[in-house]
Amino acid sequence: GTTITTTFYKNMLREHKELLNIFNQVNQSKGVQPAALATTVLAAAKHIDDMSVLLPHVEQIGHKHRALQIKPEHYPIVGQNLLKAIAEVLGDAATPKVLNAWAAAYDAIADIFIRVEKKMYDEAAWQGWKPFDVVSRKNVASDIVEFTVAPSSGSGIDLANLQLVAGQYITVKTHPTRQNNQYDALRHYSLCSIRTEDGLRFAVKLEQSKDKPVGLVSEYLHKDISIGDILYLSAPAGDFAANRNLIFQNSIPLVLLASGVGVTPVLAMLECQIKNNPKRPVIWIQSSRDESKLAFKTQVDDLLQKCSESKKIVVFTTYQPRIDTEFLRENVPGHADLYICGSLGFMQSMIKHFEDLQHQDDTIHYEPFGPKMATINV
Repeated sequence: GTTITTTFYKNMLREHKELLNIFNQVNQSKGVQPAALATTVLAAAKHIDDMSVLLPHVEQIGHKHRALQIKPEHYPIVGQNLLKAIAEVLGDAATPKVLNAWAAAYDAIADIFIRVEKKMYDEAAWQGWKPFDVVSRKNVASDIVEFTVAPSSGSGIDLANLQLVAGQYITVKTHPTRQNNQYDALRHYSLCSIRTEDGLRFAVKLEQSKDKPVGLVSEYLHKDISIGDILYLSAPAGDFAANRNLIFQNSIPLVLLASGVGVTPVLAMLECQIKNNPKRPVIWIQSSRDESKLAFKTQVDDLLQKCSESKKIVVFTTYQPRIDTEFLRENVPGHADLYICGSLGFMQSMIKHFEDLQHQDDTIHYEPFGPKMATINV
C-alpha cells in the first residue's frame, strides 16, 4: 500500500505542480502522508460493501480537506494518478479487471468525500482564505509563540458572532521565501482559546533538530511575521472536541494529556470546561523536555485554580521517565473521559498504553499533529 501511495504522490506532484501549493511536502518526505492514504484506501477496500463504518474517518479527513480548500475538481486528478500508481507498482498483476474494480471503488469513495465536504463548506464560519491582522505575539515557551489575529478590515468576519469549538484548528496559508521555497505552504494550528474578544489565538512551535532543517512555515512565522502583518486563514475545522454530554456532570473526570505544543487544543478544552462547569474533576498531564519548553504554564495554573477539584502532573523527559503504562495506571481512572494531543509518535505510544490498560475506545479522543490515519489500524 505505501509503495503504491508513495508512487502516486511522486507522480501526481510531478505532473501537477500546482498541487504543491496545497500538499504538505514535509509529510511527504517523512512518509506519513503516503502511509495515511494507504490506510484509508485499505480501509475502504475492506469495507467496500458498507462504507458507513468509515464515516468517522471520512469526516476527520473531510475537515482537513475543507480547511485546505480541496475541491471536487481535485478528485479526478487524484483518481487518475492513483490508478496509474497501482498499475505501475503491480505490473502484470494489475489486470483490466483489477483496475476497473479500483476505478469503481475510487469513484464511490470520492463521491462520499465530496458529499461530506460540501456540507462542511456550507457550514464553515467563512469561505475561502480571509485576511487577518497579527495583533499580538508572545512567547509561551522558549520555542513556542502564541499569535493573536483579528479579521482585517473588509473581511466580513464578525468576531462577536463567531462560535469557536475547543479542540478545533485554523489553517494558515503562507508563502515563505526561505529555504528556496517556491510554493504556498499551508499548515494547521490548533486554537488555544475559545475567547474571541481580541481575536483568534493559536500557537506555533519552531520545528528544528540537529540533523534536519528548521520547519519551513514555523521558521517563517517565528522569524518573519510581526505585529501588523497579515496572515490568510481558512475557517476553523476539526472533529477533536469535548463530549458535550459530559461537560455538565461531575462523576466522570476529564483527563487532558498533552506533549509539547500538543497542549494547545487541550488548553482550550480546559478553558471551555471551567467556563461551563468548574466543579467537574480535572486531571492535567503535560509532558515537556524541560522547564523552558513547558508551554502555557501560567495560563494552565490560573485555570486549574478555578477548578473545584484538579490534579496537575508535569513530566520533564530530559531527566524523568517518559509516560508509560504503569504511570497511566496510577494516575488515570478507568472511567475517565480522555483527550490526548501530541506528535504522531507520542500519540501512537499513548494509544498503545491505554489499549494495554483496556480503556474503552469511546472514552479515548485524540488529535495527532500529523495525518491521523497514520495512527489507525484497519
